[in-house]
Amino acid sequence: MKSIAALLALTVLAGCSTVPSYDTTYNAKGQSSRARFLVLHYTVANTPSSIKILTEKEVSSHYLLTDEATPKIYRLVDENRAAWHAGNSSWKNFTQLNNSSIGIEIVNAGWKDTPTGRVYAPFPQAQVDALIPLVKDIVQRHGIAPENVLGHSDIAPLRKQDPGPQFPWQRLAQEGLVVWPDAARVAAVRPAFDALLPDVGWYQRKLATHGFGIVQSGVYDEATRTTLAAFQMKYRPLDIAGNPDAETAALLEVLTTPAGTPPPPMPVIPAQPQPWQATPGQPLPPVQPAAPVPPSAPAPTAEPLPGALENVPPTAPVPAPVPATPPVNTQ
Repeated sequence: MKSIAALLALTVLAGCSTVPSYDTTYNAKGQSSRARFLVLHYTVANTPSSIKILTEKEVSSHYLLTDEATPKIYRLVDENRAAWHAGNSSWKNFTQLNNSSIGIEIVNAGWKDTPTGRVYAPFPQAQVDALIPLVKDIVQRHGIAPENVLGHSDIAPLRKQDPGPQFPWQRLAQEGLVVWPDAARVAAVRPAFDALLPDVGWYQRKLATHGFGIVQSGVYDEATRTTLAAFQMKYRPLDIAGNPDAETAALLEVLTTPAGTPPPPMPVIPAQPQPWQATPGQPLPPVQPAAPVPPSAPAPTAEPLPGALENVPPTAPVPAPVPATPPVNTQ
């Protein structure tokens, strides 16, 4: 009798927890992947530490690529779920990109300061060779456009430098995975900028058109310098000082203007030297402090973590550009 009663009880419980059945005969045409962006990071930690941080802390990524002789790719978060890798971020008309992106953390030492300047760690060839098929697979399955394959420094330039100037963006461009400026067009427009540089407002507008969240202050401040440096790390890694020079202007012009479109008239530059222009042999003057940004609600944080790793729980994307956030003194 006891066994019969137990069986009846289990049957009742099973009936209460029945999973609904679904008819999948039809498939709607109006749909797309939730993932619009692919964001690349470096970990500033070795493989064991990276695994520990990304699995035991409230920070994560969808994939972790190791730096072993034969690199391994760990999938840590299902692509259908949000990983907490992007933090306070923006690109074009999207903000807080955790919910709309897939993140790849790459084991890399990041940078260290030396007496001769900051030195960034290279990415081993075997690691790059393992990364490219992974990126190809992700962007093909989700339909992610090349202009939305980004670095952490693209979406959070005032806080992050990863994956840094050693990352082989041009190799990814050769595979059709990222947008790259046409060298012939850059060479064609460069002489005009050599003859006459635009004002700072032009650079800020072009950076915003490209996708950066940057305040249009019209002033060459620390935020502008840092954002220019982030752009240069991707497209001009041999000089990432953040100076608004002719080469950077030519790159921005080509990346933000469709081929065949005549460039807009250049703004007139005042007769006095600009803040980034110095007398030959003289050091550049310091940039002005960043223009004040209206305060916004702080994002939840956890204990500080190295490099690209940070904790910001996901929030829904907001369809409006926002100013970049204040800098954080971490790699």
